[in-house]
Amino acid sequence: MVLPKFEYIAPKTLDEVCSLLGLHKGRARVLSGGTDVMPQMKERVVVPQYVIGLKSVPKLNYVKHDKKSGLKIGCLATLTDVAESRAVARHFPLLKEAIAQMASVQVRNTGTVVGNLCNAAPSADTASSLIVMGAKVKLLSAGKKERTLPVEDFFLGPGETALEEGEILAEVQVPSLPPHTGGAYLKLSQRRAMDLAVVGVGCLVTLEGKKCKEIKIALGAVAPTPMRVKQAEALFKGKTLTAEILEKAAAAAMKACKPITDIRASAEYRRKMVGVLTKRAVSQAWEKASAGK
Repeated sequence: MVLPKFEYIAPKTLDEVCSLLGLHKGRARVLSGGTDVMPQMKERVVVPQYVIGLKSVPKLNYVKHDKKSGLKIGCLATLTDVAESRAVARHFPLLKEAIAQMASVQVRNTGTVVGNLCNAAPSADTASSLIVMGAKVKLLSAGKKERTLPVEDFFLGPGETALEEGEILAEVQVPSLPPHTGGAYLKLSQRRAMDLAVVGVGCLVTLEGKKCKEIKIALGAVAPTPMRVKQAEALFKGKTLTAEILEKAAAAAMKACKPITDIRASAEYRRKMVGVLTKRAVSQAWEKASAGK
């Protein structure tokens, strides 16, 4: 399909990007990797009059790590940039694990983590892992005004985010993880690659001895937005892992999710798989935390 007509603008700073978004309210889209925006434009899902490219803004493709401040991912850092980062592999393997299950090599070489979040698909693979790691997003507007927001509060609905008029998601921030923490991301899809999740479950566990000090569980593709399952999380606090608690947590996750029936799967099947994957993700995360990984 042919792209609709549009004017391409190449600003030199993020402040200029924000000013242009404010000037062309509702008529402009930001382009980073383009793996989501371009197909949507071809299908006329979005038809912007202006496309604001980020490639001319220098030094936005960074993946930085500091023991105190944690991980920082710039808005032009590709999925491959993040997955191949030594710091990510060593300190945030859950994020590397999630990215490895996304799309194809070609898409990962072009698409960005920030773009994956801004597309706000309920099935976004990076969302669940970032949510359980307590990640935040830094949002910039004209005049270099900024605010931060937890990733779990960034999604408002399918294709809808908390970005306000004239704002851009400039950076993803992931805090350093405590010792004896392990994570897992499990994705169910019809194909191993190039397919969206039917169900996605991310889990992060921190242990104190053999007991759970902290746990977060997030689901993808089974509600209008990626979601925490706090009812299930509460079952593990201060306890050791048992089959009985796993079953109760699976039931809580199945009850909390709000799946739909679509071309990929029925709502009933998705709900059942939430229970299965929740048990597996918690078990794998717990095992990694026990091993000190």
